[in-house]
Order: sequence, then C-alpha cells, then structure tokens
Amino acid sequence: MNVHFLEKAPYDVKVLQVLLQLRPNYSLEGLSQQIEKQQQDGYKVAYVKSDDQILAVSGFCIGEKLAWGKYMYIDDLITNEVCRSAGVGTFLLSWLKTYAKEAGCAQLHLDSGVQRFSAHRFYLSNGFNIASHHFSLLEL
Repeated sequence: MNVHFLEKAPYDVKVLQVLLQLRPNYSLEGLSQQIEKQQQDGYKVAYVKSDDQILAVSGFCIGEKLAWGKYMYIDDLITNEVCRSAGVGTFLLSWLKTYAKEAGCAQLHLDSGVQRFSAHRFYLSNGFNIASHHFSLLEL
C-alpha cells in the first residue's frame, strides 16, 4: 500500500469515486470543482493505492488556532466499501498522524456525524477522544 496526493485537475476518477461514497451529494464534476476550489486554501487529498485500486481517501488541511495551536483537521476519511475491516483505514490514519507531526502539528481533529457509530468505534480504537460537541447553523 502506498499513499499518494491528488494534485491538480483533471483528477483521478477512481479517487473521486471512493470519496463519493462519503459525499454522495456531489456529482463527479461537482466534487472535482469543489476540491479544486478548496485546494486554493490549503486543502489536500491523500489516498491509498494498491496496484490499480483506490483503497482509502482522506481530505485534510493544516491550520492554526488559539485553542489548538498548529493542527491538522481531517475533513474527509473514507475506506473504499469493498476494502473495509482490512486495516486500510488504520494505515491511512497512521500516515496522517505522521504527516501532521512532520508538519509541526500539535493536534489532530475531525468531526463525525452522530449517527456514524462504526466510524466512532474506529476513531476511539485509534486513540481519539470525544472532546466536544459540534454546533452548527445550517441556514444563515
């Protein structure tokens, strides 16, 4: 297994198809456009590839806040549904932790929908804590 970065458009359709498993509200074209837009603000997409198959994808950014210092925020983390429970998600998460440390980050953060119980078990088993509630206003 190797980790690669999704660089510039046109993006690898196989990577986008795995990311669509997490973000089905997008079309391939809409997802590609949104990634390109977010990359202008430092968003990165890393993916695990073995042979010709995309096993997992993560979108993340590095930032700095008064509350956290320098941190990595994982926006998206998805293991291809045909590869789940095979250690791929743990492999990618371990790579993200190493990348964050090498970038000088003191913390790693993510949000997970309250209904995603299997994801919560995964994060807890990989050392994450449930540290807060996330509040949002969806319409302004």
